[in-house]
Amino acid sequence: MILIVSILMGLLTAFLFLLLVTYFKRRQSIDIFHRMRRHNVKSKKKVSEVENAEIKFLNFIKRIAKPFSSWNLAQSLDFKIKQAGLPLLGAEFIIAVLIVTGLAGLLTYMLTLNKFLTMIVAAMMPFLLWLVVLFLINRRREAFTEQLGDCLTTVANALRAGYGFQQAMDVIAKEMEPPISEEFARVTADMTMGISLESALEQMNKRVGSADFDLVVTAVLIQREVGGNLAQILDSISDTINERIRMKREILALTAQGRFSAWVLLVLPFAAGAFMYMFNQEQMMILFTDPMGQIAIVVSIIMEIIGFIVIRRIVDIDV
Repeated sequence: MILIVSILMGLLTAFLFLLLVTYFKRRQSIDIFHRMRRHNVKSKKKVSEVENAEIKFLNFIKRIAKPFSSWNLAQSLDFKIKQAGLPLLGAEFIIAVLIVTGLAGLLTYMLTLNKFLTMIVAAMMPFLLWLVVLFLINRRREAFTEQLGDCLTTVANALRAGYGFQQAMDVIAKEMEPPISEEFARVTADMTMGISLESALEQMNKRVGSADFDLVVTAVLIQREVGGNLAQILDSISDTINERIRMKREILALTAQGRFSAWVLLVLPFAAGAFMYMFNQEQMMILFTDPMGQIAIVVSIIMEIIGFIVIRRIVDIDV
């Protein structure tokens, strides 16, 4: 049994390695040629042996992911993966989840030989990976909003210097840091492939999901319809966004103690329970074997969750 589990772990590790190679190759390949290769767009450009090996890796992963690509779940995941800034497709993310879940389950079984614990670990992995994706989406959105004020100031100055709006977006894509440079580079690439500016900005607005950028897109689209001084409009929006960012930072500083208390409230009982289990296992096992102990654990967990949610709602002040 251990031999079979070891073989399965080896195979899953190999597949995970291929996915990681694909991930880092795509992170390094940011030009249009590499992005179009993901969608089977042919090119007459000669490639080196290294690029040829990369193409083989991509094609191999694509063949594995092909059975999953028709799933509605995979198609809906594509958009979330784009929001997170990960260079994967939805079907490839499903494969990664399956591989990581299998590896975690097999490793847990090899270390503990406990089937129940193995099932719990395997069931938790997809949930944890999805939390990672949501965390990346939120972090990318916050980073985008932090850069938006400086971005609008740069665009307004470029417009005053005689640049067109598309040329100003090129400046942002080349001069600023990710994630805002990546998003504007994608808009420029979409327009190069024939998509209108309005549609490209709307798609970017959906990917970013920022209320501040929604205001920018609305202002740009209205200005293109009725005219007006776009540079002055962007300056006004930039001042508003910078002021909101300043207020958010002040609120975060004032509510830091409350947010930290919420995490301490959530983590401390589990840490104390693990510490007591290490030094007095017999007494701790009463909580798991005695019916009253089991009820106490369930009630404690529910109260912990309620307390954490209440504290987070108190310190979560919307600006």
